[in-house]
Amino acid sequence: MADIDPAIAAKRYAHPEALVSTDWLAEHLQDPELRILECDEDVLLYEVGHIPGAQKLDWHQHLNDPVVRDYVDRDRFQELLRSRGIDDSTPVVFYGDKSNWWAAYAYWVFQLFGFTNARLLDGGRAKWEAENRPMTTERPSFPPTQYEAPERSDERIRAFMEHARAHSDARGCLVDVRSPQEFTGERTHMPDYPQEGTLRGGHIPGARNVPWARAANPDGTFKPADELRRIYETEQNLSPSDDVITYCRIGERSAHTWFVLTRLLGYPTVRNYDGSWTEWGNAVRTPIEVGS
Repeated sequence: MADIDPAIAAKRYAHPEALVSTDWLAEHLQDPELRILECDEDVLLYEVGHIPGAQKLDWHQHLNDPVVRDYVDRDRFQELLRSRGIDDSTPVVFYGDKSNWWAAYAYWVFQLFGFTNARLLDGGRAKWEAENRPMTTERPSFPPTQYEAPERSDERIRAFMEHARAHSDARGCLVDVRSPQEFTGERTHMPDYPQEGTLRGGHIPGARNVPWARAANPDGTFKPADELRRIYETEQNLSPSDDVITYCRIGERSAHTWFVLTRLLGYPTVRNYDGSWTEWGNAVRTPIEVGS
């Protein structure tokens, strides 16, 4: 499973091994070692139909602690992977709806536990369906493993409110990946979503707005590396040497941008602030900027 997908290699990414194309996945569906995990915003999509061999990963139930606003602990993550036939040697492909928002989020959560044998399906569920590739409602099962999870290590790739505040005060590189209307404070969520979850609109002082969708083509695939560099480096003056924090509303869209910067452009120091605007916009006496 270490082979590089030629279609992905052609896009000149820093880490082409982090992605596979729909052609590649179609050719590897019968690989007994491969595990495919579907993680969607719409948690009912899996039941409607999914890629053959895919197992459901519910971001509500499987990745988040049921009480504390945090991720699952070591024991729950370990049981999750064991129950899905995954250990450190198992190659995993994530995919989902919304151009892989939640698939990228799941990929990022797995990285918190040091699970690196993972990749995203370029284009996600939408591209697979658009190409009329096989779908099924059958739920696969695999023999459980004896996977031993390490303790979660957050601060390497995860930012907390105090880190975002320090970055803001120092005018560090904060990338707000929400829509322009959310950034200015006109909305507290994207169009066509309930305007809820936060008491105040706007953005973290000093943040630059680079909507996540600019990194994606209309079919949900990622743009090639040269186009991504024009967006993030030519337009926004980011550099691989920068210490970058990404954020959105609850952390999934910013996980998508985290993936772009770290895996596709090779930035070594990028953290996702998953508390994002629901935390910042609700905190007492937290500074907020409005407007563009």
